[in-house]
Amino acid sequence: MASTSVSRIVPATPEKVWALVGGFDALPDWLPYIPESVASEGGRVRSLKNPEGEVIVERLVDFNETERHYSYAILQAPFPVDGYVSTIRVHAVPGRPDAAEVQWSGRFNPKGATEQQVVDLFTGIYADGLDALNATLAG
Repeated sequence: MASTSVSRIVPATPEKVWALVGGFDALPDWLPYIPESVASEGGRVRSLKNPEGEVIVERLVDFNETERHYSYAILQAPFPVDGYVSTIRVHAVPGRPDAAEVQWSGRFNPKGATEQQVVDLFTGIYADGLDALNATLAG
């Protein structure tokens, strides 16, 4: 199983960041490459579309409001992986009440691609996503 993780310090309190990213169906609010999300099964499944119209279906598998993190599994996607589970976490930054650390991590089995190709793919997706989150919060 392969894995990757990206983190970034963003210019907002952990509470404000979690209010933006903590909703499982909230990706379009801060992630430009996911312009559409439709919730189903009581909000536990989200069907996403990217700008190319590709569909990604994900299921919420863990959610912790108090500790500000959730995990999800991919049910359907155009990615060369299976067994994908990802987690988004928001942490306080000691001594910086106006900032938060956001960590986006995932583990997965490459399928039809090398481990390095898949690690690079998701490292890029997470880094681009956290850059977009930072821009949303700074704007």
